[in-house]
Amino acid sequence: MARYTGPSCRQCRREGIKLYLKGERCYTDKCAITRRGSAPGQHGARRAKLSNYGVQLREKQKVKRYYGVLETQFRKYYELAEKQAGITGENLLSILERRLDNVVYRLGFASSRKEARQLVRHGHFTLNGHKANIPSMLVNVGDVIQVKEKSVSSPKFKELKEKAVNTPKWLEVDMENLKGKVVAVPTREDIDLPIEEHLIVELYSR
Repeated sequence: MARYTGPSCRQCRREGIKLYLKGERCYTDKCAITRRGSAPGQHGARRAKLSNYGVQLREKQKVKRYYGVLETQFRKYYELAEKQAGITGENLLSILERRLDNVVYRLGFASSRKEARQLVRHGHFTLNGHKANIPSMLVNVGDVIQVKEKSVSSPKFKELKEKAVNTPKWLEVDMENLKGKVVAVPTREDIDLPIEEHLIVELYSR
């Protein structure tokens, strides 16, 4: 399956919830959910009652779209979470949070995960002083993410130095030096997304 390249707002309407895929636009009146909350398509306004399977599937699709992950990779994350000690659903969300593109977004270096993924791919960041251009890289406690010296002078990153950022407690950020650090493994309490991860576990356990 190829990566989705259609309108981002269509995905939000499909899930019936803001996925914050377009950064600052999602907080304005231009947001598609605010203007037209029905699902896309000819019959989108009709809300059919979902079966248990349908509810589980929609929850999985919602999480995949939040983090911009395709099915094959998402399944691998689930299998990894299943092997770890603890609650599988919470392990899965913790793994997704530790993706480099998500960490860049959480640190406030990008306005959306989609933008963060693009910035990472274009090589604007280093991980522990080394080049890091793979969005799916998983960070660990103690890792330092920093904007490359060559990129600091760009208008995009110059603006960030004056921006106030509310980062989760498992991350530390130094906006003056455009640097962030992973200080803990993210727990379920640190993830402020409206996700019912147990539905995903039930879906994969069928």
